[in-house]
Amino acid sequence: MSDLKPAELVQTMIDVGEAKVRTGTRDLILRGTMAGIILSLAVVVAITAIVQTGVGIVGALVFPVGFCILSLMGYDLLTGVFGLAPLAKFENRKGITWGRILRCWGYVGLGNLIGSLIVAFLVALIFTMNFSVEAGAVGQKFIGATLARTVGYAEHGFDGWITVFVKGILCNLMVCLGVIGNMTSRTVAGKIAAMWLPIFIFFALVFEHAVVNMFLFPLGMLLGADVSIATWLNWNLIPTILGNLVGGLLFTCVPLYLTHAKTAPALNQETEKTTAPAGNTTKV
Repeated sequence: MSDLKPAELVQTMIDVGEAKVRTGTRDLILRGTMAGIILSLAVVVAITAIVQTGVGIVGALVFPVGFCILSLMGYDLLTGVFGLAPLAKFENRKGITWGRILRCWGYVGLGNLIGSLIVAFLVALIFTMNFSVEAGAVGQKFIGATLARTVGYAEHGFDGWITVFVKGILCNLMVCLGVIGNMTSRTVAGKIAAMWLPIFIFFALVFEHAVVNMFLFPLGMLLGADVSIATWLNWNLIPTILGNLVGGLLFTCVPLYLTHAKTAPALNQETEKTTAPAGNTTKV
């Protein structure tokens, strides 16, 4: 069989979550940095495709290429470990504590930020000929997105903040399904297909992804968007991170864990009792 059944899949999720929590500091930061670099470049490809074609859905179709590459290479996004890391704690795996889970989240997130900022600077340099000219059409698209998704939300006050938070929830509901999709198949083609579909949905619907935003907004600011770091944090990154945590953990991974790691074994035991033979009636 080239695919995993749901119960097998959830056990794999638990094992992967435990492995990530036990990963050393250097590797968490390195894997997070490389994930941030690759995902940031995918954002540039997607926005370039949108500008060139004038069709937003085209960007959503091509963006998952970055997610697939980083997942196949074993790199980590904060959004993914939000959902997977706590499963090992729920399963009472030895030595897994909330402190270690927070450590995992923190170092992966730090790596994502480092990678995103590196690419933001390099792309800004390219778009502006080493900061000597104004950015072209693609750069202007980043500037517009930066303003719309910070100042645009701030204009609505608390309602804007809640909107970003909910967009973050829906985003990581899909993104964690993409992370899990990498575990559903034993073939590369199957893994790519399973990852591509939910990532396409999140990007097409313009949901808020913490790591994407670690790149998009610093790039917009480097290109000239009149947005302060405080505005970016308060009106986008903080509610996005909180929403991503809720979406990935409570809306994606916990339901799978409860129904396939907890409920399914009990159902299987009941089925075995119901279908078991009455006993051996062979006479000796």
